[in-house]
Amino acid sequence: MSSKRMIYLPLGGAGEIGMNAYVYGWGEPDKERLILVDLGVTFPDMDGSPGVDLIMPDMSWLIENRDRLEAIFITHAHEDHIGAVGRFPELVKDAPVYARAFTAHLAREKMEESGLDPRKVKTVSPWPEVVQAGPFSIGYVPVSHSIPESAGLVIDTPGGRVVHSGDFKIDHTPVVGEPFDEDVWREIAKPGVKALMCDSTNVFSRSQGRSEAELEPQIEELFARAKGMVVATTFASNVARLKTLAEAAERAGRSICLLGRAMRRMIEAGVETGVLTGFPRVISPEDAQSLPRENLMLLVTGSQGERRAASAQLARGKYNGLEMKEGDMFLFSSKTIPGNERGVIRIMNQFSEMGVDVVDEHAGFYHVSGHANRPDLLTMHNLVDPQMVIPMHGEHRHLREHVKLAKEQRRQGIVAVNGMMIDLSGNAPSVAEYIETGRTYLDGSVQIGALDGIVRDRIRMALNGHVVVTLILDEHDEPLGDPWCESMGLAETGRSRTPLVEILEADLGQFLGRASEKTLADDDKLETELKRIVRRVSQDEIGKRPEVTVITSRLA
Repeated sequence: MSSKRMIYLPLGGAGEIGMNAYVYGWGEPDKERLILVDLGVTFPDMDGSPGVDLIMPDMSWLIENRDRLEAIFITHAHEDHIGAVGRFPELVKDAPVYARAFTAHLAREKMEESGLDPRKVKTVSPWPEVVQAGPFSIGYVPVSHSIPESAGLVIDTPGGRVVHSGDFKIDHTPVVGEPFDEDVWREIAKPGVKALMCDSTNVFSRSQGRSEAELEPQIEELFARAKGMVVATTFASNVARLKTLAEAAERAGRSICLLGRAMRRMIEAGVETGVLTGFPRVISPEDAQSLPRENLMLLVTGSQGERRAASAQLARGKYNGLEMKEGDMFLFSSKTIPGNERGVIRIMNQFSEMGVDVVDEHAGFYHVSGHANRPDLLTMHNLVDPQMVIPMHGEHRHLREHVKLAKEQRRQGIVAVNGMMIDLSGNAPSVAEYIETGRTYLDGSVQIGALDGIVRDRIRMALNGHVVVTLILDEHDEPLGDPWCESMGLAETGRSRTPLVEILEADLGQFLGRASEKTLADDDKLETELKRIVRRVSQDEIGKRPEVTVITSRLA
């Protein structure tokens, strides 16, 4: 019996939606040769990660084992799959990055932005072409999704064939990109598939998935009825939707203007790589200002309520010389990602106050998902006919429901969350070991770890305010005058109607007047006592226990 094993280890994207990073390995335990599938990001929010620019998976385990890493394979160009490609130079130093042309184009841009060599990114052709990476043979199989040139991966090892679905839907008329080809998947299944790692995003949606092409007549009818200027937003990466919106506007006699760098970048990438053809002519914001409103449509970024995107800027007033007015229409041709509702609703209300008619996707007329619904997941299971199904790309509830679905079809399955190394070598998946995982943050221009405490301290200050205590001691450890306090993010006065800092300074002064020589000589003990007094007094006065910084200066 072989001592070698096949392993699957999610470091991001399993138990959450976003930040995808999946490791596959083959070899002797703890000596396996490895590949990484996807290296993505997720986006911060003010509640859990204030001030952070990007959130990435903790890749410490893979960085420690980077001498075993053969290559990195990117399935498609959504940020939650490609966004961190340039953020881990240790991983791309010796391991090439493979992707299809459209994705590779964007990956090279990310490498350049991070000061890394874009030539590390290699363009691959679709199945049946394969890439050899150590003991792995990897093929890119086109799938339909909400971005061009998405792919599932066929991963062959001496231990068997594994299929990594990537993000997919079954769409035979996707507008842009290749249709889903069921015959290809049947051929892939013939040699036998040991495991299917499968998208779980829409496992709770029991209706049949809808095609992107179904939206065209509904959007065209909506634009034809509009009286004023039309503005539409969707995910900038959804090139097919951008084309549908632009063509509907053109047929309604409207000129098209793009607002937002991400949207222009995606369309340029589509044109340059040949996946986007026949996109209607666009005009500049300067030219758009001179057109009658009824002859204009703006395609703008910001479908998720992002504060700096074009949608939010228009909601606050002018953007690039253009503004919304009463009688105009704003279309959200996108689904609001859970967690972004407040930002989107804020923009909707701002437009409503202007007299703008806001149309969203709730009726299902103007948006279709890029992920497989439950019936499509079953179709994929049956096409690939795997021995076992390992759900990925979903929150824990999605993964658990997907395992139930697999077991209803008498297939083996397991809920594998980030950090859970799964041994695929036997007839059923089993947990081999647990790896410590977490998050890393891009904070300004610096990458920090979740355990560094920076984000935690920022949250504490946001919730509780901050007090700085400054104290000067002479060469005999005697206070030179009373300490003084500065407060930030706290009410100036409390129950006693006296300024808070005056009460703090008085109580701290009394403490110092009776403190022992031993306490005054010990910086740590002195700091602990001063912090305790500040928090107790603040709690009594204003009902808050602030973060406290003590600055002690001793004269030589």
